[in-house]
Amino acid sequence: MADNSQMERLVSLAKRRGFVFQSSEIYGGVGSVWDYGPLGVELKKNLKERWWRSMVHERDDIEGLDAAILMHPRVWEASGHVAGFTDPMVDCRVCKARFRADQLDQMQCPQKPSKIPGEADQCDLTEPRLFNLMFKTFMGPVEDAAAVVYLRPETAQGIYVNYVNVMQSSRQKIPFGIAQIGKAFRNEITPGNFIFRTREFEQMEMQYFVAPGDDDKWFEQWRDLRMQWHVDLGIAPDKLRLHQHSADELAHYAKVAFDIEYEFPFGWQEFEGIHNRTDFDLGRHQEYSGKRLDYMDPVTKERFTPYIIETSLGADRLALVVLADAYREEQVKGEERVVLGLNPAVAPIKVGVFPLVKKDGMPEFAHRIHNDLRGSFPTFYDDGGSIGRRYRRQDEAGTPFGVTVDGQTLEDETVTVRHRDTLAQDRVHADQLVSYLLEKLAG
Repeated sequence: MADNSQMERLVSLAKRRGFVFQSSEIYGGVGSVWDYGPLGVELKKNLKERWWRSMVHERDDIEGLDAAILMHPRVWEASGHVAGFTDPMVDCRVCKARFRADQLDQMQCPQKPSKIPGEADQCDLTEPRLFNLMFKTFMGPVEDAAAVVYLRPETAQGIYVNYVNVMQSSRQKIPFGIAQIGKAFRNEITPGNFIFRTREFEQMEMQYFVAPGDDDKWFEQWRDLRMQWHVDLGIAPDKLRLHQHSADELAHYAKVAFDIEYEFPFGWQEFEGIHNRTDFDLGRHQEYSGKRLDYMDPVTKERFTPYIIETSLGADRLALVVLADAYREEQVKGEERVVLGLNPAVAPIKVGVFPLVKKDGMPEFAHRIHNDLRGSFPTFYDDGGSIGRRYRRQDEAGTPFGVTVDGQTLEDETVTVRHRDTLAQDRVHADQLVSYLLEKLAG
């Protein structure tokens, strides 16, 4: 069951603590376009770096790429996006809202009964019409049909058209993969649910090129590896599930596809897809470009067009998964505590540093510790308000550790280290603090 109130509280926290802001908010905002604030940009960067490390740095068979957003328009003709990247759209003449026709129940307007005083209580929908989801612009000084280019709706095509370049320059042999993180743009008809469905978003995609006949084996391996990656990130396993696409759901290019879904406050939704795209993509680009994109096995001398196993993860959706999974409200000594129980590895701030009071040399000692620590991890210094209020602010930011300088510190140079999740406190000598925290963060 959807919990709209929990989602509203999460969105409120995201703004209050500087994770996500509405784009162009002072002008009324832009629909379903979001800006990442000081904590949000760090969280998203940490997630992307963790993905990149697991895909590229820890494997010998995957190379990285950063393809351009603007590509030759023939790329999108070959991929099928120009002709087929459309949704059926309807408008309600009563409430003026716009919907995807394939998501309506018996073509009834979801806004009914009408919220408009005096209007008839029945829908009045237009006939469905196709709506292309690509943003179109022009390259060069003349705005005519020959100058049309598109903002890419996905990052995968940049990988396919560079597959030979990457393979030859890196001296890879099939099977091998190409990973990329980058922006994509879709003119969604019905975006929403905060950063879940937006018009500008970031994808983390990996395309793995395999020999026909080996595709089923590699597909199963990548499906299992991707699910385990999310569990290792700390996402609650009981809130994750795999959904296999039925024959009616399969994309035209796919032999088999699974979604990894998460149980958001608004229900189960997909945030990563694993697809067996067969040889469709390379075959189409070979046809449209006239360039050979097949592969010759160096042992058997057999030529074939590789099959592609795709893993496609939305960076923004992953950030929302992590925030939703970490958010909790609890009672501590009769007071409500809001906590983001983020995996310390991806938490934007690792350590908060606080002087107990702003006197007796405590601020000076706390500043010294802050300067020592921030050479090793992101830290935050705070001396405003009561110590309890400062702890609460860092709990909401997901900071796993708090270091407090108190009266005993001035006697023996030990400090209190507070653990976000257990509220346990340890006394640690200031000289041992970096090694202590590094050990805890690694664990």
